[in-house]
Amino acid sequence: MQLKNKPYLILFTLIALSVIILDQLLKYLILYFQPQKDFGWVYIHLITNTGAGFGILAGQTIWLALVSLLVAIGIVCCYRYIPKQRTIQLLFALFLGGVIGNFIDRAFRGYVIDFIDFKWWPAFNLADAVLTISAIGLVIYYWHDEEE
Repeated sequence: MQLKNKPYLILFTLIALSVIILDQLLKYLILYFQPQKDFGWVYIHLITNTGAGFGILAGQTIWLALVSLLVAIGIVCCYRYIPKQRTIQLLFALFLGGVIGNFIDRAFRGYVIDFIDFKWWPAFNLADAVLTISAIGLVIYYWHDEEE
């Protein structure tokens, strides 16, 4: 790796690790304390999810863990092809952190811990949130990039 690209790798690594650590810390706290906090607009409580987003593919934990692992490996192995721009590095790092955060749950718990519940939307966690935000950001980035 060229020396001029090292700051991007450091940024990428710090963001991905921060997401993983914060995600796992929040999930640990939810699992340990099992809060039942209703703030009116959001309900914080423990939900175990053996599926993917919106509860689809329930019970397919092993397959979902395998897919997550392959996606994470793919991002790491193809890192050198990610453009050396802050925005795209941030989006891919968030995506990787989210993938690994949920992979850890599936691999070691057999389910993903969700806890943020808006009552009108399926419950989710920090990893889900950053995955969604980064996926939307990547679509916008590459869609805009193709127009130029």
